[in-house]
Amino acid sequence: MLDPRSAKDTIAAIATPPGDGGVGIIRISGSRARDIAHAVFCAASPAFDDFEPYRLHYGHIQDPDGVELDDVLCAFMPGPRSYTGEDVAEINCHGGRAVLAAVLQETLRHGARLAERGEFTYRAFMNGRLDLSQAEAVAEMIHAPTRAAMHLAQVKLSGLLGLKIADLRTSLEALRAQMAVAVDFPEEELECLSPEELIQTVDAVRKEIKLLLCAVDRTRAWREGALVVLAGRVNAGKSSLMNGLLGRNRAIVTDQPGTTRDYLEETLNLDGLAVRLADTAGIRATDDAVEAAGLAKGRELMDQADLVIVLCDGTTPPDDEILATARDLDPKKTLAVLNKTDLPGFSLAHGEPFTELGLRTAGVSAKTGQGLPQLCAMIREQVLHGAGQPDTDVIAPNARQAAMLAEADAELAGLAEDALAQVPYDLLSVRLETACNALASITGEIAPADVLNSIFDSFCIGK
Repeated sequence: MLDPRSAKDTIAAIATPPGDGGVGIIRISGSRARDIAHAVFCAASPAFDDFEPYRLHYGHIQDPDGVELDDVLCAFMPGPRSYTGEDVAEINCHGGRAVLAAVLQETLRHGARLAERGEFTYRAFMNGRLDLSQAEAVAEMIHAPTRAAMHLAQVKLSGLLGLKIADLRTSLEALRAQMAVAVDFPEEELECLSPEELIQTVDAVRKEIKLLLCAVDRTRAWREGALVVLAGRVNAGKSSLMNGLLGRNRAIVTDQPGTTRDYLEETLNLDGLAVRLADTAGIRATDDAVEAAGLAKGRELMDQADLVIVLCDGTTPPDDEILATARDLDPKKTLAVLNKTDLPGFSLAHGEPFTELGLRTAGVSAKTGQGLPQLCAMIREQVLHGAGQPDTDVIAPNARQAAMLAEADAELAGLAEDALAQVPYDLLSVRLETACNALASITGEIAPADVLNSIFDSFCIGK
């Protein structure tokens, strides 16, 4: 739990991912960052007497007994021109776990406190270096599954969402000012806002909000990845198809039916689109409790999926059970795939019952790989609803930001209806204030402590 009362502490943490690597970084932030860096750093140059800002200095770190811990490069960045807006020192060490732990311990021994999750970025937000939408974009950059997701996060990190929200709030705040004049000076002959002008301005703001909300749905698969579930009868070839799409043997494949009793999940990159590929237990009646649990989980995944691939043996017509499963699925989120094009008796005509249900069909051989490139293209197209790569400058709000935009839009819709019904301006101003507050919460001008803690707790320690 981030506590504003501890904001004056000098904090330190390992800023690089856990594990062994070539380089690891210890980050120190706060009023004593320079003093602590001086205390732990021994420069190699006899001429060194102080840190030159934004320059790497070579030296080493010693423990209290004078034993050298590591050769390092140390840099000092004075506030406010630093990541957190405070004095910041960074020690570049070798990336071994023991080395980093030992150097971090020295910074703590000299008065730093171990940073909490997201505390460096939290301080950047509190010190005005980032607004809340930019702070969230930092986490989105770190967790971006693909390059496209990285670019979407970069747009928000640049501050474009914050600027857009500021423009919308400016329009609404101007309305609030004009409405306040009408309420405070009802008898004065002052030029005030007419209901028609009010509705026109509100509609213009709502139009911009709807564009932002449309971008949420349009880019969600790029930002979060898509869940694609393989479903079908036992021995239809789901595990073989999973292995074929992944290009490696991830799922066990045997002639014995029911090999997959739970479900397997792996990540697949389809031309920049991150796909979580799930292989579920084969659809069939069973008295086995474990297999029944696996089937139940498979049905749950199908409900959550962005796309369900109903896989069938293309050498025979689909049976009633698999057709019943397909019938219960959304045609826009379902693809029927006929497997075993390499075997005698295969016919695309066996897919006609699926076509009659409104499903697209494809034929593949999971064994030989025939048709897999075309299937990948179909998966990508159907998950993205035909849309291509997102524009490089598109602003894509995350789930929290979208919820706040939707709240503001709902209040403005109610405001327009009330204005048409000639509701007094002093009552309309309540809706307008609520909408403004919802927008302000996106950039953090108004943000409860529990919301801030929830956001920054999703960060790793050191960021």
